Amino acid sequence: MMISREPTLERLAVAKSLLLTPFGLDESHLARALAEIKAHQVDEADLYFQYTRSEGWSLEEGIVKTGSFSIDQGVGVRAVSGEKTAFAYSDDISEASLLDAARTVRSISSSAQLGRVRVPSKKIASSRSLYSGLDPIASLDSTAKVKLLEKVEQLARAKDPRVAQVMAGLAAEYDVVLVARADGTLAADVRPLVRLSVTVIAEQQGRREVGSAGGGGRFGFAYFDDALIGQYVDEAVSAALTNLEARPAPAGEMTVVLGAGWPGILLHEAIGHGLEGDFNRKGSSAFSGRIGQRVAAKGVTVLDDGTLSDRRGSLNVDDEGNASGRNVLIEDGILKGYIQDAMNARLMGVKPTGNGRRESYAHVPIPRMTNTYMLGGDKAPEEIVASIKKGLYATNFGGGQVDITSGKFVFSASQAYWVENGKILYPVKGATLVGSGPEVLKRVSMIGNDMKLDSGVGTCGKEGQSVPVGVGQPTLRIDGLTVGGTA
Repeated sequence: MMISREPTLERLAVAKSLLLTPFGLDESHLARALAEIKAHQVDEADLYFQYTRSEGWSLEEGIVKTGSFSIDQGVGVRAVSGEKTAFAYSDDISEASLLDAARTVRSISSSAQLGRVRVPSKKIASSRSLYSGLDPIASLDSTAKVKLLEKVEQLARAKDPRVAQVMAGLAAEYDVVLVARADGTLAADVRPLVRLSVTVIAEQQGRREVGSAGGGGRFGFAYFDDALIGQYVDEAVSAALTNLEARPAPAGEMTVVLGAGWPGILLHEAIGHGLEGDFNRKGSSAFSGRIGQRVAAKGVTVLDDGTLSDRRGSLNVDDEGNASGRNVLIEDGILKGYIQDAMNARLMGVKPTGNGRRESYAHVPIPRMTNTYMLGGDKAPEEIVASIKKGLYATNFGGGQVDITSGKFVFSASQAYWVENGKILYPVKGATLVGSGPEVLKRVSMIGNDMKLDSGVGTCGKEGQSVPVGVGQPTLRIDGLTVGGTA
């Protein structure tokens, strides 16, 4: 009979077996390194161990051209005093490099502690169980991975003779982290992540257009069954063929309806970043000091939720060892809170929200989004589109960027349609949405009942660090949004 351990303890055991035992380390070595840092007066200190195994395959011109595999491991050592952070990292996990890094970072504090440093009692951080701890790389053999990509190619080419080129990619990551904090807390997470992406180029009378689709999350490759692969191919081919018929987008101020799901990337950029704790503590966000005030139209409720099962942006614990949270940021148009890591939460006198994230052991944690989405309303999406007198219906987006201080954003729609008198007339290309995050939320006039999360493809960049995230929203009508067009 097999006796299974409680998931939190199971993850801790996996982390120790990969990150401590092979290097002759145990918890006493971690306590010693943290005691070295605490010999000086610091507000916080932590050790962040990480082991990452990743793999990627890509197909182009009918053949799998590249396959990559890598293993990375190391430890980051951090001390925080006030709002100053000292950080050192090493890809050499050993007692010597741990103590060396600990002595380096403690110099952030000008004064040494007098007398002995009390060693805090050990406590295991509470964590969630949102995904399995499997190794996704091992969930499918290499031959089957190549076949999967070849199937994508064959399906896409069979769809339409105008499909000129197909590119497909498969990626997987097995990420194990261990966090030891100066207050005696020990936390661990085992994070699987997979992604399948499909890009199609269609050609007609010398014109070439692109369509793409894909998805993934925190599970194994079995998720990509025939039905889902077929769906991704359909979406990518359909987008490319639609864009072949697209006309130049009109410019000006107009009604814009955003589709459900991935268009929530606009919410992530225009609103989400402005609600991160560091920008608000420094007073540099357009939302600084506005908790309790109306910042959006009635009916607008925005959450950042790291507790959704199997989602790309979800975490059992964040990168500081705090359990992820379901954080209501805006409720019925009223600003309720910001997302916080430990340092900004302490300096603002609030609790951390489970949003301390870092790209790897070589980076410091900063407040970051997980899965950011708007809750649904009561309108049928068809009714919202039918309400457009003259305007744009944007169903998919490429990239975007935001200026945190002003809240101003620019977004390019990768798939959009021109609508008149409630009828979709034709696809348009080259539409960019320009506006201010705080203003846009006030102009939401209809909220669909079709809230949808994205398929699991988002990566967010901030201060040179990239982390996986999720977005989502229902169909939304926004009045008087500026569209920069090509017409």
